Amino acid sequence: MRIIIAGAGEVGTFLAKMLARENMDITLLDEDPAKMRDLEASYDLLTHVGSPTSISDLTDAKVDGVDLFIAVTPYESVNMTACMLANNLGAKRTLARVNNYEYLLPKNKEFFEKLGVNYLIYPEVLAAEEIVQSLKINWLRQNLSFCNDALIVLGIKVRDNAAIVNRKFSTGVFDHGKYRVVAIHRKNKTIIPKGDDQILANDIVYFFATPDNMDFIQLQAGKIEHQIKNVMIMGGSKIAKKTIKNLPNTMNAKLLEVNRERSYALADKFNDTLIINCDGRNIEVLKEEGIEEMDAFVAVTGNSEANILACLAAKRLGVKKTVAEVENIDYIMLAESMDIGTVINKKMIAASYIYQLTLDADVLNVRSLTSADAEVVEFVAKEGSKITKSQIKDIRLPENVNIGGYVRNGIGSIVNGNTEIKANDHVVVFCDSSAIRKIENYFN
Repeated sequence: MRIIIAGAGEVGTFLAKMLARENMDITLLDEDPAKMRDLEASYDLLTHVGSPTSISDLTDAKVDGVDLFIAVTPYESVNMTACMLANNLGAKRTLARVNNYEYLLPKNKEFFEKLGVNYLIYPEVLAAEEIVQSLKINWLRQNLSFCNDALIVLGIKVRDNAAIVNRKFSTGVFDHGKYRVVAIHRKNKTIIPKGDDQILANDIVYFFATPDNMDFIQLQAGKIEHQIKNVMIMGGSKIAKKTIKNLPNTMNAKLLEVNRERSYALADKFNDTLIINCDGRNIEVLKEEGIEEMDAFVAVTGNSEANILACLAAKRLGVKKTVAEVENIDYIMLAESMDIGTVINKKMIAASYIYQLTLDADVLNVRSLTSADAEVVEFVAKEGSKITKSQIKDIRLPENVNIGGYVRNGIGSIVNGNTEIKANDHVVVFCDSSAIRKIENYFN
């Protein structure tokens, strides 16, 4: 597959690196040669200096016949224009990063298709949705749902009080059918559990389950539900705005923003939210603003280090749930080791969404697991595909792949060795990022 990525910013660069590992024909287009200087030497991709809104530059980048044109510069107007031009110059499919939520409404899809923009993505909205999900059930590190909540994936950090700690899988203690443990993340390593493996204290454990077994998982994991009513948010970013907008009515938000003009603009927009013009990195300021009475603290400034440190301070001041936006990939594991509750990385979330457009199988959803460097993928099993021809235990799956569950006729089920997948089942799979290409062949 041949792909052109316009925009060598955070999202574009991360996506280019990710796809380059897949041996795809990737061209990264940007006007700033400094952004791309080291990429071509380190990764199997081409770079092209030029403007995504220049017809001559797009032509020079060989946009005619490209399988997918992706415009992810920070500027919505540039991305939309680039996709329209690319479509008219022969690109087969186009995707634009946008900053206007109205564009994402289903009623507008056909309108943009006619303009030559096939797909739209708003990374900040996707990140805000994950934040809100993590606040709704505060004992979870990550909470992903599939097929209208018929099947869920839960990431939980277990402590030494959990019933499942120090129990080997070979003992049969996990063979109750109420959930399936598909992966364990321990000290920067992701483990697909086998018989001799066991869960240890402070592991992040990934469960596949149906919603009716949430209470059982909470009990097994030794978790206590703390109702979240008051939320403090640090940073008046786009993610913060979308988070406030999507918070349930049962939660009250207080936002700290260091920029005075932005604080006034936010106050005009959010009448029901208390906006404080102050520096949330200052512990004394946090105390003055009532951090010790908060149930959750969300740090979404543009500075990863500040977000991590602020969450650490909030934890020490007694806040039960913290969420940090960490855009520097190298800092994610550091944040996990420091016990930051939920880590959000918008470029990983966006890249997962875009990645599914490059797959040949019928893929409905790709979700990134921030802590585990892995993906959860929703496939639809086709008639006569390899996955439908044997019981799960008789199918030799690629390494670092674990099938968690399936949805048939709207009803979710957990798989076991005797499960038989049927055509048109929605199958949710845990896999290492490098294994998606291998597993998709089982569903074609």
